[in-house]
Amino acid sequence: MIIKELNGNKPQFGKNCFLAENCVVIGEVTMGDDCSVWYNAVIRGDVHRITMGNKVNIQDGAVVHATYQKSPTTIGNSVSVGHNAIVHGCTIHDNVLIGMGAIVMDNCVLESNCIIAAGAVVTKGTIVKSGSVYAGTPARKIKDLSEELLQGEVNRIADAYVKYSGWYKN
Repeated sequence: MIIKELNGNKPQFGKNCFLAENCVVIGEVTMGDDCSVWYNAVIRGDVHRITMGNKVNIQDGAVVHATYQKSPTTIGNSVSVGHNAIVHGCTIHDNVLIGMGAIVMDNCVLESNCIIAAGAVVTKGTIVKSGSVYAGTPARKIKDLSEELLQGEVNRIADAYVKYSGWYKN
């Protein structure tokens, strides 16, 4: 793994975090407890800060970045960033699932309890309201988030990745 201090900013990690052997975490990155950064994932806090809450998983091949002097990236608690997703200069609140290959661009705000479907492109400045499911290119609301989806997908995946990371620590 590459954990790199840059311009006097050293990544900070909470308790019980898992970092895969070939992940990259650089610069001004702060991570909460029970987080995981998976294979080939990159969290690059070189041009602005990246802040992550507790129980966040950045899955294989995902990229988290920001925009120089303009847009930091803030990720809340119990957030899953799916395989090969891109999260860039945006704010993501709690209990959010970002599907595989999705892109969330600068100045977007994803309110709590929402899903961004696999392959969706959330264009610059979009505000995703709490309780929404967004899909497509550009991403649009396709339905309300049901309790079944919240528990069966968003919360289940966040909890599962805490469990999966434990397998790698033993």
